[in-house]
Amino acid sequence: MIKNELEYNYSRELVAKFQKSIAAMDKDEAAQNNDPERWKMNRDVLQYHLMGIQAEVDEYERLINCDCKHSQPIDIKVESLTELTEALIKARIAAKMSEKELADILGIDEEMVKKYEKNNYQSASFGDLIEFSTVLGVKFATAVVRVDFEQIEEMKKIAARWQKKKVSQAAKPG
Repeated sequence: MIKNELEYNYSRELVAKFQKSIAAMDKDEAAQNNDPERWKMNRDVLQYHLMGIQAEVDEYERLINCDCKHSQPIDIKVESLTELTEALIKARIAAKMSEKELADILGIDEEMVKKYEKNNYQSASFGDLIEFSTVLGVKFATAVVRVDFEQIEEMKKIAARWQKKKVSQAAKPG
């Protein structure tokens, strides 16, 4: 995810480099004819990375070009709770709010906002996430929670193995 102008400019440079590399590959008929499978695989890899970076550039441009004063609310797709943190950053960018402005509204230090955003809010409490969401106007338009029972069973097995290992380590003479 592109979080600022520096990353945006760097990503645009990468897009140009990938496009240039793909164009050079397309012109290299000898490589295409010599080993067509390898040539296609290498080109596909470059194209895949180009598409990923271009999608991030497009998303950042959508956010920075949002007319937050006169437009409808912007939709930011969130498919899991882990993506909520990126939605907070995207909401701040779309609102054209600096990290300092957000910090001032919340009554916290700007460095705390920078730290949270740098680490995708990994160290933020649930209460902090609620507070940031409220200030940034982030609301769920619809929410459907899917419970994956296979994942639950797998987590039970992992926890049981971990517990068994912990018990056996505690039983060893130290």
